[in-house]
Amino acid sequence: MVKKIFILSGLIGFLGLSAQKTHTVAPKETPYGISKQYGLTIDELYQLNPSKREGGLKIGDIIVVSKGGGSSKAVASTSASATSVAKTGKTGTITLQPKQTIYGITKQYQVSEADLRKLNPELDSHMKIGDKITLPLDNIQKFGGSAPVATAVVQTTTTTTEKPAEVKTVTKTEMASSDKGLYVVQAKDNYYKISRQFNLTQKQLFALNPGLETTGLKPGEAIRVSGSDSVANSSNSIKVEDNSQGNTTSAPVTKTTTQTTVSEPMKTSSVATSSEDDFVTYTVQSGDTMFSIMNRFNVTLDQLISLNPNLADGLKAGMTLKIKKQDPMYSKKAGDVLSVVLMLPFGFDANDAKYRTMSMDFLTGAKLAAERNATNGQKLDIKVVDAGNEMTFKNSLSQLNPENTDLIVGPFFKSSVLEVLRFVNDKKIPVVAPFANSEDLFDYSNLIIIETENSVYSDRIVKEVGQVYQDQKIYIVADNSKANANAIKAGLEKSLSKPNIVIVNSSSEIQLENNMMTGQSVPVIAILADDDESAGSAFASKIIALGKQTQGVKAFSMFYSPSFEKNVDDLSKASLVYLMDRKINYDGDFEKEILAAYKAKYCKAPSKFAVIGFDVMNDMLTRENKKGEIFKQIGKSQTQLATKFEFVKAKPNGAYINNGYRVVRLMQ
Repeated sequence: MVKKIFILSGLIGFLGLSAQKTHTVAPKETPYGISKQYGLTIDELYQLNPSKREGGLKIGDIIVVSKGGGSSKAVASTSASATSVAKTGKTGTITLQPKQTIYGITKQYQVSEADLRKLNPELDSHMKIGDKITLPLDNIQKFGGSAPVATAVVQTTTTTTEKPAEVKTVTKTEMASSDKGLYVVQAKDNYYKISRQFNLTQKQLFALNPGLETTGLKPGEAIRVSGSDSVANSSNSIKVEDNSQGNTTSAPVTKTTTQTTVSEPMKTSSVATSSEDDFVTYTVQSGDTMFSIMNRFNVTLDQLISLNPNLADGLKAGMTLKIKKQDPMYSKKAGDVLSVVLMLPFGFDANDAKYRTMSMDFLTGAKLAAERNATNGQKLDIKVVDAGNEMTFKNSLSQLNPENTDLIVGPFFKSSVLEVLRFVNDKKIPVVAPFANSEDLFDYSNLIIIETENSVYSDRIVKEVGQVYQDQKIYIVADNSKANANAIKAGLEKSLSKPNIVIVNSSSEIQLENNMMTGQSVPVIAILADDDESAGSAFASKIIALGKQTQGVKAFSMFYSPSFEKNVDDLSKASLVYLMDRKINYDGDFEKEILAAYKAKYCKAPSKFAVIGFDVMNDMLTRENKKGEIFKQIGKSQTQLATKFEFVKAKPNGAYINNGYRVVRLMQ
């Protein structure tokens, strides 16, 4: 891909000494995302903007994102590094060595963190020993020292334009992606996003791209997203896919030739590492099974088959297998006793009671789950920590002992979860986030995310509607943000042929169509994309009313509403389909047992957050084996009191995300 290099002039560098750089807050931006964008920590961002620590960020706020009045030495360093790239147009790579950090690299090679991140967009997820880090070539040659030799890759780019300059520049790889069945990986893509976009499971994606699970996604690389075998070698025009609308348009090509050459060996502080060092080989012994090999090397069946396609013919003694090395699995630190820490925002030290009731309820459910597992023979040592609030959370970290902790449940807020992950990063302690779910968290391999994303629900509704659609007009009832409604609309426009879709603010706006020839009412499809209980009640009433006017109305809801159960017979006429999460099946034996135990202990029925506390704790504890290797059983699908847990990887060596939910169909 073509890299654009911007030259900082001496004048801009001089003005930077006295002027502060600002940033205007856009929708969906967070303090973490902004601080990461400008190479700051969250604390530094708040130090530059003290009023935002309490008041928070609002869309349109103008905030300071650089430290005005910095030393001329620091500015000169930044300017020099940027200029060195501009002068030569060349970059090199170093191989990450033990104990090297982002801060250490910026100091040794005299490059700013902002420039380092520009050259390495996925920097935070590529800081493992042996990973390649891109740097300005001049800086590597000048500051690399006299350590062992490494080979640097230099890219020179030549561009000739045959059409007007505003046309999108594409590389040969991108040209290939325009062919049916191929897609070019973007910088922020992950397996989860691509699978959703092309309506695939992750297993199907890996089957279409053998080895992809092992090598990972690389920006600019073309991958297969359907079974088409057509790959064109050249073309005078390409199809540019608009992912948000699912449309394709023809655009002239800007021819780009990217030439990769290898420079002469140079002195740097890194050692070249063969990619083969990431793999081991194993000769199958008599008596081996696929299961025993998977357990021995901590790999999945898909990983084995992707590297060893001949396994499709069966496992045979004497055959040699290629197996990717895995990080050591986390094991208990205290023998057969599992040490669990619950971090809940009671807010006693911070004098903040905002989340205290929620935390107390969560704790009652978690405590019942712990006692239940202890009764069944599990040895537990549970410690409860007051996580305060987002402002005071760091104080609670002092109560954590990474040397004697096997599992952390909580905290609740994303910023606090990130603090914990950084604190225990080198220990690989499993951390469970009951409510936080964000792409900022996807890079952490020891993180388990409980909240199912709304995009999972919207994708399923799109699939359900597609199965019954027969050119009916489609109404989507949106919530205040309209995010869910827009996601469903985009998905339907991509999967259906010219659908007539209207997003409305309330169910009262849903109207039947009239046949112009006969004057009779024509049924419609109605979709609820709002989880508010009153919206669910209004939706149910409207669907029942429409059903009395004409037959054939179809109804769908992303969320459960109590009104659906109260009006089962009437809503069955519209074949209502809704998705349900955290709903108790009161007729189940397991559910009856847990509810009775909770009432006997606390003299009341469990609240919503007590149910979540029980489900999260019980699910995690039942996945623990005798060695505390929770991730060995993370692939099991389990339903607790009200929640279905079905975890998938967000990206290679990344977090586990719960994709579990239940589909309820009301049939006549």
